[in-house]
Amino acid sequence: MMTVAAARQLRDGTACFVGIGLPSTAANLARATHAPRLVLVYESGCLGAKPDRLPLSIGDGILADTADTVVSVPEVFNYWLQPGRIDVGFLGGAQLDRYANINTTAIGDDYRDPRVRLPGAGGAPEIAASCREVVVVMRQSPRTFVERVDFVTSFGHGTGPGERQRLGLRGAGPQVVITDLGILRPDPASRELVLTELHPGATVEQARAATGWPLRVADDLRTGAPPTGPELTVLRALKAATRDAGAVG
Repeated sequence: MMTVAAARQLRDGTACFVGIGLPSTAANLARATHAPRLVLVYESGCLGAKPDRLPLSIGDGILADTADTVVSVPEVFNYWLQPGRIDVGFLGGAQLDRYANINTTAIGDDYRDPRVRLPGAGGAPEIAASCREVVVVMRQSPRTFVERVDFVTSFGHGTGPGERQRLGLRGAGPQVVITDLGILRPDPASRELVLTELHPGATVEQARAATGWPLRVADDLRTGAPPTGPELTVLRALKAATRDAGAVG
């Protein structure tokens, strides 16, 4: 459901900065269903990749083989991402707070002696800063959806309205947060995340119990449509082709 919901956020004809894992699955699902002109941009420098299976890494040869062009990693960031030429970027994280700030650096109060040292930033801060909009995909629990992140790795909306503009960030920041329970979006005035949509079978009580702050719920809360037959068929075919490629490799 998370993959399908993420794929549905991608519009035909836009450029999407794609990471491996669920973002890549969602982007390739979208391109194979409702968004055939979606341009996939991978951090490895592959622009306009059109893989017929899910890549095993950003260095998977199928990306270069099917791309419109391949450029250097510095060019991806300096020419395409930082000037705001990418429409949508996907992000995940270990922690997310009510203003969609993301932590992938460290868990604990002391940065120099954390309880858990995480992988770090990678290209995520640049994606958060410069993509025209960001889609966050994370499983929802009190451990991941916290009142305040222990470290701001990727800037969301700071502490409220005007923060991104004050810092000179080009992009609009996280506009959608997709979880295993539903979809949250920032309130236009406060920039605080609000539950706007539930996945089929999920409840408001579950979403609130899985959130580390008093979760606001939209007055017009809706339930999203379940995955369609064609969506499931394409998704299963992509995953089967990837398994076969992994077995051959």
